[in-house]
Amino acid sequence: MYSVETRSLSKSFGTVTAVNNISFAVESGEIFGFLGPNGAGKSTTIMILTT
Repeated sequence: MYSVETRSLSKSFGTVTAVNNISFAVESGEIFGFLGPNGAGKSTTIMILTT
């Protein structure tokens, strides 16, 4: 069973694409790291998943 799952998640702010077609699943009890360079859309993705 997945605690978090997303498929084809995208988010744009006007003409700027912050998140482009990402998919992942985190199983219950799994430790998951969310890494990437500045401006990669990490914070935007977490905000979408938690609101």
